[in-house]
Amino acid sequence: MAKFESPDFFNLDELLSEDDRNVRDTVRDFVDDNVMPIIEDCYEKGEFPKAIIPKLGELGVLGANLPEEFGCAGMNNVAYGLINQELERGDSGVRSFASVQSALVMYPIYAYGSDDQKKKWLPELAAARIIGCFGLTEPDFGSNPSGMITRAKKDGKEWVLNGAKMWITNGNLSDIAVVWAKTGDSDDPKSIRGFVVEKGMPGYDVREQKKKLSLRASNTSELFFTDVRVPEENMLPKAEGLKGPLGCLTQARFGIAWGALGAAMACYDTAKNYASERIIFGKPLSAHQTTQHKLQKMLTEITKGQLMAWRLAKLKDEGKMTHFQVSMSKMNNVGIALEIARVAREMLGANGIMLEYHVARHMANLESVKTYEGTNDVHSLAIGQYITGHSAFA
Repeated sequence: MAKFESPDFFNLDELLSEDDRNVRDTVRDFVDDNVMPIIEDCYEKGEFPKAIIPKLGELGVLGANLPEEFGCAGMNNVAYGLINQELERGDSGVRSFASVQSALVMYPIYAYGSDDQKKKWLPELAAARIIGCFGLTEPDFGSNPSGMITRAKKDGKEWVLNGAKMWITNGNLSDIAVVWAKTGDSDDPKSIRGFVVEKGMPGYDVREQKKKLSLRASNTSELFFTDVRVPEENMLPKAEGLKGPLGCLTQARFGIAWGALGAAMACYDTAKNYASERIIFGKPLSAHQTTQHKLQKMLTEITKGQLMAWRLAKLKDEGKMTHFQVSMSKMNNVGIALEIARVAREMLGANGIMLEYHVARHMANLESVKTYEGTNDVHSLAIGQYITGHSAFA
């Protein structure tokens, strides 16, 4: 297949610094060399490509927008967004691995952890010497995290944790889990606190979830806690209530808004190249009106998504980004990526379902990406709340 060519209809490259472009190109080459040759087999087998984990650490993309003093790269958020874009161009599961490690494990330790917790875990996580996961979603409480039933009760200098979490990316691979639980006997969401649970703690069990038709190259697990005794020093001291985990989700959704563009670009590029080579009724498929209409629509939506993601990153760097803006960006960019994948699959005809062309893999992955980290309905209502001043969640 032809080498990937990034669409840049509005000359977005001119808005990027030389460092930003170098980061993007470095990660792009990494994906081409290390992900693309193996991702078909990993997806078909339902396995995460574990061989790339230490390489991601060496590349410096884990927690890349966190400070250098903790072993991270200290990049701006445009560069961090471009990392997510390129990783998801390879596969949503690869970007999910990095997103969870960065935004849902490293970020809460950085934002809500003690100095000792930061020094202990962040450099190890940045180097991929240890892997983490994020335990928020429960079997009966996904879009309503305030209804969680996982409990942590104080016993001396320990917390005793009981409950279960579901749909946990990296669960089976993880050395630590950032787990959210209601404390004491209160059902008040304000009682929610975060804990770092370590692999091997008695009563902590992890089971991989199989038989997925999406995100097959991603590790997905269930976490079970039966009287798990967590030392007091493993509680994140600066996170109380839902603000803690929701703040983490905002960071993850930022990465997804960029990552979905990578999947969209990959599908557009495949469809464009295929259309130029496929002969239909004596001329290239790309010479037909319907094909040109589809390709221009893809390019238009990608361009709008690129500009939205770039502006979101600049606002984030300036400390002005809101979770409402993140909701709009995640909802829009995943939505257009999924539609582009579907149209690309259609354009390729029967070849569209073959793994070697990648579009059906991206299409299936994006069905999950559209749902996780907040469904479209949840993000739509968040934006509706911003517009009207009224919450329609309850």
